[in-house]
Amino acid sequence: MTTLRFAERLRDLVGNTDIVLSDIWGVVHNGLVAFPEACEALHMFRAQGGTVILITNAPRPADSVQRQLRKLGVADDTYDAIVSSGDLTRHFVAGHPGQKVFWIGPERDSSIHRGLDVVHSTLEQADYIICTGLFDDETESAENYRDMLLQARERKLTLICANPDIVVERGDRLIYCAGAVAELYRELGGEVIFYGKPHRPIYERAIELATERRGHATPLARVLAIGDSVRTDLAGAHSFGIDCLFVTRGIHAEDFEGIDQLDPASVKELFGHPPRALTRELRW
Repeated sequence: MTTLRFAERLRDLVGNTDIVLSDIWGVVHNGLVAFPEACEALHMFRAQGGTVILITNAPRPADSVQRQLRKLGVADDTYDAIVSSGDLTRHFVAGHPGQKVFWIGPERDSSIHRGLDVVHSTLEQADYIICTGLFDDETESAENYRDMLLQARERKLTLICANPDIVVERGDRLIYCAGAVAELYRELGGEVIFYGKPHRPIYERAIELATERRGHATPLARVLAIGDSVRTDLAGAHSFGIDCLFVTRGIHAEDFEGIDQLDPASVKELFGHPPRALTRELRW
């Protein structure tokens, strides 16, 4: 294992890359504002013939994600398509019409149910649970849901996790996501189905969309993932068989403060399977 250094520019890493699968939250924006240099980097990669698919654990359909990106100032020409964990969750729901669902999540995620045959129910009557997040992620943690999850476990309910992230940036703070609730449920012995990174279906769908736009298949050796989470972005890329550019400005920022390079022991400790390179923030 070699020493990992920080790359300054995306253009120095993509000479043999045709497709970029980029995370959104933490790479393109922080939940409050877009990162202009990151948007420019992805736009420039596309201008040189590359294809950019945004892959996100957002528990909402791709069109809802796009509307949020526009509000934050991320132009449509920054990317070719979006694949969200919300889309994959919707596919599960569509395959179980008429079943009763207990939904855990904030009202802003309601678009995940749009146009589907969903019967909302109490936990006592539900056939399964969908978790898109916490009811109030400003004040709650997964522990607030322990009693509820114990009750669900007694009923042997499956929990569908529409966002496997544990935490995400919101400005300069970290807030809990659906993955935190799902992991607690799994620890308590409950059954969980995860949609989104690091699980394979979201990568398969992203490659399908890239192939449609390029008109031909692309070897995985010419695909690069970009992300800021060891648990989701890096692990997912490694499991799928593609390299990853790891952005350190995101949820792991404190781990990399004041570090210019990583020796092999530090690489193994922080990553297990190392990324192709590190960068503090995405820029062309």
